Amino acid sequence: MAGFIHDKLEIKFLILYIAARVIEPIPFDTVLDLAMCDEGVDYFDFSECLRDLVKTEHLTVSDSGMYSITEKGSRNSHICESSLPYSVRLRCDKNISECNRTLRRKSQVRASCEKRANGTYTVRLSLDDDMGRLMDLKLMAVREDLANILMERFRQTPERTYSEIMSVLLAEGPPESHKK
Repeated sequence: MAGFIHDKLEIKFLILYIAARVIEPIPFDTVLDLAMCDEGVDYFDFSECLRDLVKTEHLTVSDSGMYSITEKGSRNSHICESSLPYSVRLRCDKNISECNRTLRRKSQVRASCEKRANGTYTVRLSLDDDMGRLMDLKLMAVREDLANILMERFRQTPERTYSEIMSVLLAEGPPESHKK
């Protein structure tokens, strides 16, 4: 078998290494994707090791299937991380960094839709940064498909939306179209 990971104990070390470095609980598929940074990791061995780590209380799994490290797992991860080959840790760190950026972005950019009693929809768009909430905007959409378009476009470029709203609100005088 190719790769630097050769046995289940090393797979457990790798899983703990990952769980100790992600910024929030993650689902099975994400743990798996991050662990597949080495060709020596096999899906079936990985699944068994993940179950074992939950059984031994190194990890917890929520009702919604999100895995997170426990204090016991964190202590053992710190002790055992040097047992992982350096090249595996480097690849893993790169993937974890990208995963954490995605998780952070997801928590900072939110869009939701709620149907009103009159049949229209309230679209709520919010944008946070490290200091707190930058924007919390509610809009009315007449149809669900329009609400979905608003949410998707906001998710794609929330900073642009925020910047353009600020530009309009801070502009001096009425917009050109209102001048006579």
